[in-house]
Amino acid sequence: MRRGAGGSVRVGKTVDPRCRAHRGGTVKLALTHRFEGFTLDLALEAGPGVTALFGRSGAGKSTVVKAVAGLLRPDRGLLQIGGETLMDTAAGLHVPPHKRRFGTVFQDARLFPHLTVAQNLDFGTRYARGPVVARDDVVDLLGIAELMARLPHHLSGGERQRVALGRALLSGPRMLLMDEPLASLDAPRRAEILPYLERLRDGPLGLPILYVSHAIEEIARLADRLVLMEAGRITAQGALRDVLADPAAVPLLGVREAGAVLTATVQAHDADGLSMLRIDAGTLTLPGVAAPVGARVRLRIKAQDVMLARHRPEGISALNVLPVTITGIRRGDGPGAAVVLAAGNDTLLARVTGRAVTEMGLAKGQSCFAILKSTAMDPVSIGH
Repeated sequence: MRRGAGGSVRVGKTVDPRCRAHRGGTVKLALTHRFEGFTLDLALEAGPGVTALFGRSGAGKSTVVKAVAGLLRPDRGLLQIGGETLMDTAAGLHVPPHKRRFGTVFQDARLFPHLTVAQNLDFGTRYARGPVVARDDVVDLLGIAELMARLPHHLSGGERQRVALGRALLSGPRMLLMDEPLASLDAPRRAEILPYLERLRDGPLGLPILYVSHAIEEIARLADRLVLMEAGRITAQGALRDVLADPAAVPLLGVREAGAVLTATVQAHDADGLSMLRIDAGTLTLPGVAAPVGARVRLRIKAQDVMLARHRPEGISALNVLPVTITGIRRGDGPGAAVVLAAGNDTLLARVTGRAVTEMGLAKGQSCFAILKSTAMDPVSIGH
């Protein structure tokens, strides 16, 4: 197993090409279920890559996972994957959980405490149907070769979650269900495991992954699609960068979490520890990005970290000044306003006061400048 700068994972082996037969197709879900004082009523689609469910506690995220896994029989529901129907309440069809071939990873790893890591992994293959990814490849992918003889109580939280993920992969799943898999880990352990999840997302398996989390920084780094949930219903869904930068989503995301996700290319690393990254609107300067020159990285820029100027500022400490065009302004119920900005083909979101909008005369279609502090970006927001 080899690591790149900043813990990026580089796998020496390739995944057994037979496992490509297990790639899941598009997942279609329609679900209605009534609980006492709460009704779940939604429809969503998830393709290859990571579809993240986000919402406040009690929004119904984990209930969706249970329904997909077959652990909940809803009042009404339809579940299809790759054209195969696994649940259709109208037809009386409910494929049992063990026949759905879904790999599930929960907040707690749920490893067998009396089995070694190697034995826990082997258990994953017990009910696998058809060809599966080779165990050596999973071990390389997740960096657990040195853990194989250990028992779970000798593992860190991040190591246990990697083993749980490996066991799920070795079951030959056509889809992964991940319900708050990092919630029980502290920040260093989350940072340790995120590169492995990125590698899984970008690797050759091509599995659809339904990922539940209450942490926007995880979702911004991992997800391809984002589904926002509130009180059992979907309030927004679509491409991650579109939903995060939508001012209408600010009330659910929170003013401190709303923002934009951009893809950038690393151009250079300077001797003073700063890195140059190219985006569509220009060049960004950020503290030492742990990725090689030429690599494409994902950046999260929070709305609260974007300042606006009518004219290009001079004599300021901020290194990043981008020409932008205002494409929308949404005033909130309080003193704040969300300003949507076109930065080349990218979209940024700025959080300013309503007074600033008025005094600066900001309006849709107007050109201005976005100012970003180099030190404003949390390192966890920089993903490969």
